[in-house]
Amino acid sequence: MKPAWLNKKINLKSCSALKGALRDLRLDTVCEQAMCPNIGECFSRNVATFLILGRNCTRMCSFCNIGKAQPLEPDLDEPNRVAQAVARLGLKHVVITSVTRDDLADGGAGIFAKTVLSIKRNSPDVTIEVLIPDFKLSQSSLKVVVESGPQIIAHNIETVPSLYQVVRQGADYLRSLDLLRIIKEASPALKTKTGLMLGLGEKEEEVTAVMDDLRSVRCDFLSIGQYLAPSQAHYPVKEYIAPEQFDYYKEKGRKLGFLHIESSPYVRSSYMAAEYLSLKGGLINGKS
Repeated sequence: MKPAWLNKKINLKSCSALKGALRDLRLDTVCEQAMCPNIGECFSRNVATFLILGRNCTRMCSFCNIGKAQPLEPDLDEPNRVAQAVARLGLKHVVITSVTRDDLADGGAGIFAKTVLSIKRNSPDVTIEVLIPDFKLSQSSLKVVVESGPQIIAHNIETVPSLYQVVRQGADYLRSLDLLRIIKEASPALKTKTGLMLGLGEKEEEVTAVMDDLRSVRCDFLSIGQYLAPSQAHYPVKEYIAPEQFDYYKEKGRKLGFLHIESSPYVRSSYMAAEYLSLKGGLINGKS
């Protein structure tokens, strides 16, 4: 049974305009596909995380609700439609993420870059965050995304190394750390971000060790939230983490030097995304 602090109700009654725009432009959001508990809150504030490159993922993560099937060919007009949606909805900060596309030579990096550039052409004052897969650590793919010029590049570490084989099949902890390191080395002014889920069976000392590793590669931003299984077929919740423990990790992160950290049960990697781009986060009006 869920504890009392996990009682958020999903309400989509005030989200009809945003949902209508997404349907008109044939766009997906990770908010809907991943059954995010914050969907009503975010949609009502005209905040959404666009999911590009289809609905089917080539990885087999056991915690995720994204479809696992053979992906379709990339939609080359999708970047333009995302840019149209950003302008139509008057978004100030936009997050672009994707399924993992190991079937593509560049992992989908080119579509990410085209999406960023399309948004910039249509809405030059919008700040842009991309939440990317690991691209199998392809240097050329990472370069394409970095050079497109988003303000934040995020890549979620998701969990502690000891759980990767059962939770993140196909992923590699050190590869994800290397990705964050390479991005920072390629563009020191660019902000890097990652996210952790708790309640999968990790130990406190494992979480703090991951935080140390992230700071060793100069990761700027961190989100920490409670894992909630999308269904009984997914990896089960092993523990509900108390709010006080999330507060502990937040204070720990501040001491380690993260520029901004969100840590509470309902935090997700894109939740309150614009808050990271504050004075504390090192950007003013999207400028470093």
